[in-house]
Amino acid sequence: MNDFPLVYCVILNLNGRALLLETLDSVLKMTYPRFEVLVVDNGSTDGSQDAVRTSYPNLVLIENGTNLGFGEGNNVGIRYAVEHGAEWVILLNNDIAVEPAMLTEMMNVAISNPNIGILSPKIYFFSEPDTFWYAGGKINFLTGIISHRGIREQDKGQYDASGETEYATGCAFLVKREVIQTVGMFDPVYFPAYTEDADWTERARRAGYSIMYVPKARMWHKVSSFSGGGMTPLKTQLKVEHNLIFFKRYAAWYHWLTIPLCIGAATLRFVLQQILKGNFRIITALFRGFMKAFKKLF
Repeated sequence: MNDFPLVYCVILNLNGRALLLETLDSVLKMTYPRFEVLVVDNGSTDGSQDAVRTSYPNLVLIENGTNLGFGEGNNVGIRYAVEHGAEWVILLNNDIAVEPAMLTEMMNVAISNPNIGILSPKIYFFSEPDTFWYAGGKINFLTGIISHRGIREQDKGQYDASGETEYATGCAFLVKREVIQTVGMFDPVYFPAYTEDADWTERARRAGYSIMYVPKARMWHKVSSFSGGGMTPLKTQLKVEHNLIFFKRYAAWYHWLTIPLCIGAATLRFVLQQILKGNFRIITALFRGFMKAFKKLF
């Protein structure tokens, strides 16, 4: 048993009582022989904490008492895991279902090369079980866009090759202890959520670690319970604001010859689409995201 690296599963929760209990039921069925599950609660008011104590009395539950955001909330769990001997930590959303072999498949790849630092599985929409939500991540420094490869495509085997990817999603983020000690954890500048996973991935990649996509590891995501799912004003604002912070931090000077043009064109197209749909709150949120980013950056 001790030949298997100890993995801590950190599940962050905020007012997701029913989803969380379903997720725990799924995660606890994973077949990897050496893992612990830790729930970090970000100040829920829906009885999530009591539900965990009642249904899973042997699990560790950390109560933050307030919403620290996705990044810092997970950081609390990561610190606990490292202090208790974790060699690897996997961060999992509270609204997922996993294939029992998921962690085993991820760890098979994780330990195959010492340069591997962060991994994510193949992820489908829960409501459309053969449709991709994530099949690897893409960071385009010429356009200023961060995106999921394969999103909304039906799985026909086109993304079945394991290999390096440009970023791992925080929805299921397996990270080596050494990476945590070398480059740190999530940056709270991305409070409350979005883009912190790309930032951590980029820091790890620049430190020499490989970021891997593992298609044999499979998971289903019930999608953005935090923001209500889909394109909401909150999600729009945060994605715009945090993506600009990310590219200001990591893009080279020559990328800025194209990024403003691409962002401008994408913004114009997006605004026209939302006008036609009558989504004026989304448009307001878009420009609020730009303004908040500029205040932080300049």
